[in-house]
Amino acid sequence: MIALDGVTKKYRTEGRPKVVLDNVDMIFETGHSYALLGVNGAGKSTTLRVISGMELPNSGRVRRSSRVSWPIGLASGFHPLMSGFDNVRFAARVYGEDMRRVVNFVQEFAEIGDYIHEPVKTYSSGMMARLAFGLSMAISFDVYLVDEVTAVGDARFQKRCAEAFEARKRTSDMIVVSHSMDTVAQYCDRGALLVDGRLFSYNSVNEAVSAYMRLNR
Repeated sequence: MIALDGVTKKYRTEGRPKVVLDNVDMIFETGHSYALLGVNGAGKSTTLRVISGMELPNSGRVRRSSRVSWPIGLASGFHPLMSGFDNVRFAARVYGEDMRRVVNFVQEFAEIGDYIHEPVKTYSSGMMARLAFGLSMAISFDVYLVDEVTAVGDARFQKRCAEAFEARKRTSDMIVVSHSMDTVAQYCDRGALLVDGRLFSYNSVNEAVSAYMRLNR
């Protein structure tokens, strides 16, 4: 279970305040996967970072009774001067995982060959995404936060990503940010719609999608 208790998140952009979450109360219940929907610029990615703990709210608190992932596909947490190998080992150590198992999984899944031993700053964006996705799948979480990353790489790699998601879906919940309604329908059974700092909860993902589509008319 993840609960937002009076959470406010805001920042300044071009000298003006931008309110992403305005005193929001919401519970993401265990046993359900949620689509997090909203128009471009609504603050969906920021909301995921607040849920994960990567960013702190300005006020209120986030309660987590489950092991929650970082936003899947996020590569900004890698140290650019360290190799992919060392970054993966570090993450495994932080999460108390077997380092050899995690490294072996990522090497096999990401398919970046000897580049695993090169500094991350030398990676292409595609290689970075593969490494980040592989690491996300190597560590087990109760709730996976997913931010528009199901289309990483070529068609064959995308198929592997989809298969990995399906495997995690059987044992874990997800909160999914995506502009693909097919994707949210595939992975989610409930929804939340972010509009002007307010977060509206729906017990049916179809209801959430319908509300989102009305915003885009």
